[in-house]
Amino acid sequence: MLESHSTKMMGTTIDISVNSGNPLKHIHEVCNLLEIYRNRFSANDADSELMAINDNAGIKPIQVHPDLFDLISLGKEHSLATPSNLNIAIGPLVQSWRIGFDDAIVPSPELIKERLILTDPNQIILDKDQKSVFLTKEGMKIDLGALAKGYIADKVIAYLAQEKVHSALINLGGNVLVYGLNDNRPDGSWHIGIQKPDEKRGRNIGVLKIHNKSVVTSGIYERHLTVGDKDYHHIFDKETGYPIETDMASLTIVADKSVDCEIWTTRLFGLPIIEAMVTINETAHIEGIVITNDNRLVVSENLKQDFQIYY
Repeated sequence: MLESHSTKMMGTTIDISVNSGNPLKHIHEVCNLLEIYRNRFSANDADSELMAINDNAGIKPIQVHPDLFDLISLGKEHSLATPSNLNIAIGPLVQSWRIGFDDAIVPSPELIKERLILTDPNQIILDKDQKSVFLTKEGMKIDLGALAKGYIADKVIAYLAQEKVHSALINLGGNVLVYGLNDNRPDGSWHIGIQKPDEKRGRNIGVLKIHNKSVVTSGIYERHLTVGDKDYHHIFDKETGYPIETDMASLTIVADKSVDCEIWTTRLFGLPIIEAMVTINETAHIEGIVITNDNRLVVSENLKQDFQIYY
C-alpha cells in the first residue's frame, strides 16, 4: 500500500512516500525522526543541540549526541580538504547576510572581514572520547545547512530499510533519496527531474533515472537578496565572504548516500567547471551534472546513459 505525506520543516517542504504493509505507521515514525533531527542539527532554532555548541563558543566544550558529533566531524574533514568550498564554520558569515530570511542585509565590508576571522574550521576542537565539541573563539558558529538534510535523509531511509518497506522516496526540499522498486515503472526505476535554473520550479532541463540513490542539486537561483540593481545569491565564497562568482548555475551530484551528495555539491560548487568535472569523474562514488549560466550542460561519463535531456 502506497501513502504520501507532506510537511513543512527545516525551512522547506518535505515530501515522504512509503509503500509498505503499514505505510501510515512508517510515515508517522519518519515525521518523529525528522523532528528529532531538526532539534539536533538546526542553526536557526535557539533550543537545538547545535545551538548549545554555538552559544558556548570560547567558553567550554559541549558533549553532544553521537549523530551530531559524527556529522560535525565529517563536516570538519571535508571543510579542510582540497578542493573544497565547504566550510561548516561559516555560520557567522551566513548570519550576517541572512539571505533567505526577511531580515536579510548586505553587511559592511568591515563586518564581513570581522566575521571571516571567525570561520576557521581548524578552531573546531573535537574530543572523540568525550563526544564533545569546542569552538575556541567567542562568536564562532557551526552551520550544518550544507550537510544536515542529506544526513537526515540517509537516517530516514535506513529506518525504512530496517522496517523492510517495499519502497520509499523522501524529498527534503530538493534533496531526493529513493529506496526499493518504483512500481509505476516497468524497470522499477525512479525518474528525478533536474531543474532548469532560469525557469520557475518544476520546469526541468532533463530527467535522471535512478535506483537506490540520492540526487542533490545546489544552485544560485534558489535564494536571493536584491538591493537596488545588485542581486546576491546565498552560496558564499569562504575566502571573500561574498556570494561566490561562478559560471555554474547549478551542480547536481548523484550518489548512494545523500550526505555524500550534500558534501560534494558544496565542495565543488563554484570551482572552475573543468576542475569540478575532473574531480567528479575521478571520485569513484559520485556522478554529476553541471548547468552553466547560459544553460550549457556537462554530464559525468558514467551518468550519461541515465540522463535524458529535454529539448
